[in-house]
Amino acid sequence: MSDFKLHTLESAPEGSKPLLENSVKSFGMVPNLHAVMASSPELLLGYQTLHGLAQQTSFDADELTVVWQTINVEHECHYCVPAHTMIAHSMKVGADVIDALRDETPLPSAKLEALRNMTLSVVRDRGVVNTESVDAFYSAGFEQKNLLEIILILSQKVMSNYVNHLAETPTDAPFQEFAWEKKQA
Repeated sequence: MSDFKLHTLESAPEGSKPLLENSVKSFGMVPNLHAVMASSPELLLGYQTLHGLAQQTSFDADELTVVWQTINVEHECHYCVPAHTMIAHSMKVGADVIDALRDETPLPSAKLEALRNMTLSVVRDRGVVNTESVDAFYSAGFEQKNLLEIILILSQKVMSNYVNHLAETPTDAPFQEFAWEKKQA
């Protein structure tokens, strides 16, 4: 069992208190991920900043969800897959996209599939992506900017996915209906 503390507004280090207040404003609660991250105000600030920047990328709701969930599923994050499922529903992403990402089945469009493939290439190959993969990504209608935005979002997801693995972060009640485990081949 994990011994990472789940901070509250009262128990958090001073530097994390305003960040947790931001969490309450954004989510109506302190998500357990933020409660764990609060032990390091710098980490929580970095995560919240990257989350905000991810939402400002040129990706639409479906595309942003593809990048987020592709990384979450690849990293087998028990916390982030359910959380981003709920987020995707709130962003009005279609169930066909949400389910395909969670189940690792084909996405409803070639463009979204190209985005998932590129995201997986960046994650699995640690950024050393072959020319053919990049060309296929660009042929699907994406640009260099989009490739760089995948790296931004990957940076955010490494923070959350790795913290959740280390801390065994309990899934918050609102996300539990979307509990997820990677299907074994």
